[in-house]
Amino acid sequence: MEQRERQEAPIGVFDSGLGGISVLRACADLLPQEDFLYFGDSANAPYGERSLEEVRALSMAAADRLLKQGVKALVVACNTATSSAIVLLRQTHPELPIIGIEPAVKPAAQGGSGSAVLVMATPLTIREDKYQKLAASFCDLADVISLPCPGLAERIEQGHFEDEALDAYLQDLFRPYRDRDVEYIVLGCTHYPFIRRAIAKNFGRPVTIIDGSQGTARQLRRQLQARGWLTQRTRPGTVVFQNSDPEKIALSKTLFLR
Repeated sequence: MEQRERQEAPIGVFDSGLGGISVLRACADLLPQEDFLYFGDSANAPYGERSLEEVRALSMAAADRLLKQGVKALVVACNTATSSAIVLLRQTHPELPIIGIEPAVKPAAQGGSGSAVLVMATPLTIREDKYQKLAASFCDLADVISLPCPGLAERIEQGHFEDEALDAYLQDLFRPYRDRDVEYIVLGCTHYPFIRRAIAKNFGRPVTIIDGSQGTARQLRRQLQARGWLTQRTRPGTVVFQNSDPEKIALSKTLFLR
């Protein structure tokens, strides 16, 4: 592909379902002239409840789907897929900028006053070595508490953003930590930003809530800039949604504008 073709090609973004739309939104806000192609694998969601081998196979299939459509970069907008598959993806496609996302433990640990950082993530993300090393590297700055949230991404995938069942789930989840000196909650799954208000309400006291989407967007821009692959267009970019469950397309568009 020629340099000009690279500049005008779309950026591929994929997630296990709808969660990565939170990352897509950050990327589109930072790079408003770029075209984006988003693939949500909702038919196989959530990845965080699957085995490592399954997540790797599904991530490779999602990447192949986007590459066949001529994307110039790939954003792995899923914490579980990043933890489980990004090394394999980069080994398989060394010519392609592949940007992942990881829980924003670093800014939380560095921004606090040595108190606790509560990291919400899928069970698989928390089990993976990539996350364990990340959390351990900042334990001298903060008490990093890893909180697996089984079933939470699936609830969000099904469109439950605010309801009594979600409130009850979150209250049970947070109960052991309300008396801890938690200063930051890190959203370690791209689905979770869509329930930020519910998380704040059910934690029960003021706390700073952050996620890694802005850092991923900045890294995408750096990678494209370094290669000279940023678009030269001045018109607003387009966003095209695809999903392995076509019924999720309408909700995808709604969430992007939420």
